[in-house]
Amino acid sequence: MILNGGYKILSLVKSPLFGAVCLDGSPPAYHWDRGFGTGINSWLIQLEGGGWCNNVTSCLVRKNTHLGSSNRMVKLIPFSDFYDWNRVKVRYCDGSSFTGDVASVNPVTNLHFRGARVWLAVMEDLLAKGMINAENAVLSGCSAGGLASILHCDSFRALLPMGTKVKCISDAGYFINAKDVSGGHYIQTFFDQLVATHGSSKNLLPSCISRIRPGLCFFPQYMAQQIQTPLFIINAAYDSWQIRNVLAPVIADPHGFWESCKLDIKNCLPSQIKTMQDFRLQFLAALLRIGKSSSRGMFIDSCYAHCQTEMQELWHMSDSPLLNKTTIAKAVGDWFYDRNPFQRIDCAYPCNPTCHNRVYDPQPHHYPDL
Repeated sequence: MILNGGYKILSLVKSPLFGAVCLDGSPPAYHWDRGFGTGINSWLIQLEGGGWCNNVTSCLVRKNTHLGSSNRMVKLIPFSDFYDWNRVKVRYCDGSSFTGDVASVNPVTNLHFRGARVWLAVMEDLLAKGMINAENAVLSGCSAGGLASILHCDSFRALLPMGTKVKCISDAGYFINAKDVSGGHYIQTFFDQLVATHGSSKNLLPSCISRIRPGLCFFPQYMAQQIQTPLFIINAAYDSWQIRNVLAPVIADPHGFWESCKLDIKNCLPSQIKTMQDFRLQFLAALLRIGKSSSRGMFIDSCYAHCQTEMQELWHMSDSPLLNKTTIAKAVGDWFYDRNPFQRIDCAYPCNPTCHNRVYDPQPHHYPDL
């Protein structure tokens, strides 16, 4: 949802009432571009992505980056679409998609697992600054922020007045529980550890954790059907992050057989393409578990990509990815304003010539691109 716009200064949220802090204990932060004209009472909330940390070791590394500390965040950023709306970019600094809540702080590591409190503190701050009067509101996000927009969708709607038109958009946030190429369950184990480390279970959907273990409730396929608020899913069926970190993580590929393929899908061998086609079918099966509803939208293309709403080239340009001759921007706009429901799933790779397939630079160290 990028549109060339002004650069907005970082706003810090100081909320001792909630004890809401980043991993390193610094205050939460967001950028806010004020609405004007007809958009003065419309709000677009975008949750920043950036993966997760699943244990003390990875959270300590993250603590010293902009994804764990507001002290290390860039103070100015460009802003997004909905040009006359209030546009808020909530910075991500907790490593749990805003779900963690552990009261105690280990004095040795000084790690704070307070993502859910960060979410609440930012929302309370924005409500006090005018969001309580919202007529339209969209909660969106990409990657870990896209997952957070699903996890917090109904609670976001509950914060706003009864008459507010509220919808949620998840971009590249539909992570699936799939086996990796070694037959292991890397991502499932990772999410189990994440939920345990951050104490996230109390902030996951009660209707989900009452049925299955909390770590599984981090996967949209097990809980998105229970979301009552209208939801639009934007995802590549060959999501490049999931191919790199769910299907073929380094731990499952110790000899680097998948290394070149993960950097550029054009490098993939026929056998690897076959494995990725099978992954696409698993993804679609997991996606369709959310059920049919006219309130839900889908834009599922066959690109090798991750996050397609944060660049104008992918969102709404003459050469943007198309489904049914429609850009992501038009599909989302028609869905939000109830002009036309959009639920499209692309044919299999390499059928879509409008795709912008991601090409990665070789990495000197074998770490997941979290």
